[in-house]
Amino acid sequence: MKKQYLILTLMLACFQLTTAQFTLDGEFRPRTEYRNGFQTLIPDGADAGFAVNTRVRLNAGYQTDNFKVYLSIQDLLVWGENPQIIPVDANNSFAVFQAWANLKLTDNSGIKLGRQVLSYDDQRFFGGLDWAQQGRNHDLALYQYRKNDFILDLGVAFNQDLDGLGGPLFGFQNVGTAYPANNPFQYKSMQHLYAKQTWKGFNASLLLVNYGHQNFDANGDADGVNSLFTAGTHLNYTKGKLGLAGNAFLQTGTFFNGSTDVGGAYLLGLEATYKATAKVSFGAGVELISGDDASTTDQTEAFLPTFGTNHKFNGFMDYFYVGNHVNTIGLVDIHASANFKLSKTSSLMVKALNFSGDQALPSGERSLGTEIDLVYAKKFKGYALKIGYSQMFASDGMYELKGITEAAAKETQNWAWAMLILKPKFLTGSK
Repeated sequence: MKKQYLILTLMLACFQLTTAQFTLDGEFRPRTEYRNGFQTLIPDGADAGFAVNTRVRLNAGYQTDNFKVYLSIQDLLVWGENPQIIPVDANNSFAVFQAWANLKLTDNSGIKLGRQVLSYDDQRFFGGLDWAQQGRNHDLALYQYRKNDFILDLGVAFNQDLDGLGGPLFGFQNVGTAYPANNPFQYKSMQHLYAKQTWKGFNASLLLVNYGHQNFDANGDADGVNSLFTAGTHLNYTKGKLGLAGNAFLQTGTFFNGSTDVGGAYLLGLEATYKATAKVSFGAGVELISGDDASTTDQTEAFLPTFGTNHKFNGFMDYFYVGNHVNTIGLVDIHASANFKLSKTSSLMVKALNFSGDQALPSGERSLGTEIDLVYAKKFKGYALKIGYSQMFASDGMYELKGITEAAAKETQNWAWAMLILKPKFLTGSK
């Protein structure tokens, strides 16, 4: 807690600075959720989940001609989780979300060091995961080049744990560099390249990512690193009222836990949008994510969109690739949407998605179901409100996939939420 108070004291002390290079802003974002089938089918007789949580952030930036530094601290507050008058945060959620320095090398290049967000294109593979109150960040060194309509990023990361072999000393291990992790997001090392070129009405990007996880032998000793390599492109075309966007990714290497080789895994997506009037626009798309072919026992063909903002895709109820649906039957997602501008400050989005497996389930079933998503957004003076409702109409395959019979599940599977967003600017500058 001493560290937390020190950081807050230092940031608040910056109010004394009045130069144009300094900015200080924040965010207060409470969200209420009713979960009656969110992420998975809820059993009949089970009570729906209901809670309110709040993300609080304080962000400070300082910029000169030669460098920029940025610090973002946050806390996640679930209403009622802290018994009154306790001296510490019950869930230890206070964290440094971003802390980086961007050093200017030339007029067109620089290097960004520290904890930062990686977000590219439509966030299909790298995204800030802003829907999740905790967000997603990476600790890395990032070389950046920008000139005219061309962008190039080269990133390198090497992660370590404070509780390493031989005892910690300011985060360094005295013996070895073993880094145990139990999920695909906690990589030991990563290298990535991102390049994007923009032309009139069209842009194309290339993404190459290689990340590795620590292997351990039967005795629990470090035994090399397994790597997963992903290559992909995002294409975006607009002309008049029509917009087209596409994703194509390939993945090969070794599954994060070292148990299985990955080969022939892919993600293909195509989206079309049409602006019918100034107040109405439509969208339609399809996404195919490869799954594990049970006929090949020596490898998996299941694609994993590891660091993407996956809540944005495949339905807002998060039945797929949000801490679930890993190394299984894959997914075929066919969807259509409509956006209505109700007024200068309000809008309504309606989306329907039909899901099926890329492979059949053991029963031979492929159909998984249909989801309907609604989101209403309203802007006020200084803040905004968003309200959402989603409902899952499960097919036989969904019950089989989630391991529950239709008779044992609730008849209605739905989810509703409301979120207030305030982003106060305490001190701004325009150098």
